[in-house]
Amino acid sequence: MVERKTARFEGMTVSYLEGGQGEPLLLSHGSGPGASSVGNWRLLLPLLEQHFHTIAVDLIGFGESERKKSGPYFDLDLWSRQLSFALNLFREDQVNVLGHSLSGYLMLQLASRDRRVKKAMATCSMGNSFPINEHMQRIWSFPPTREAIRQAGESLVWDLSVLNDEYISGRERVLHGGDYDQYFEQLFQGDKQLYIDAAVLTDAEIANIACPVLLVHGRNDLPIPFSHGVELAERMPWADFIALARCGHSPALEQTARLAQITKDFFMPEGC
Repeated sequence: MVERKTARFEGMTVSYLEGGQGEPLLLSHGSGPGASSVGNWRLLLPLLEQHFHTIAVDLIGFGESERKKSGPYFDLDLWSRQLSFALNLFREDQVNVLGHSLSGYLMLQLASRDRRVKKAMATCSMGNSFPINEHMQRIWSFPPTREAIRQAGESLVWDLSVLNDEYISGRERVLHGGDYDQYFEQLFQGDKQLYIDAAVLTDAEIANIACPVLLVHGRNDLPIPFSHGVELAERMPWADFIALARCGHSPALEQTARLAQITKDFFMPEGC
């Protein structure tokens, strides 16, 4: 049973979902409009909780976690510190980590500087610089209408059948309330290429990763094209790499059962 919990971090309230028993696994989500642990992992968590003690955190400024009091709201250093803090929510000395997209970069960076990370897995991960494309521009912009929400969805998934009225209405409820539109535009204001270039793993950070790493990437990913996932994997010749066919930028949504099995096979001790 998943339970919503909160903790205080640097004077702000952090929200997270906790459930299951077994191997400790910390998860963190991507960075599009309305991104959250529920939005990213809601289908995957029930499968993982059969084998893992999971904690899925909402980054500061996303989901039900508190926002910073003032900008800049895009704050990689803050989120890096938050994920280090999140390791403390477990009682174990070593914790497995799984991050998606921007959080893939954050989790790999965490593995490079914190030996408490036992194994690190990233889906459709950032970590290399690449020229921004129309799809990344789209998902880092606030969608003001139902049609804009649908178009953003088309940039995220390969199987367009998931973009039904229920999906669109659900996104509307999350996005179109209060001042979230103004906040999100400030989160990714200005030249969005700068945010890609900020989330680049240095050669020194990669060299300092001592734990096993698994990179998973959708072959049909549009915001972070598959070729860039391959380039990141080539910078980590000791890391495993899995390509998912018929999958866009949302493996946890489009390939849920397969991703759950991949996650179990990677993180679970042999013989379990």
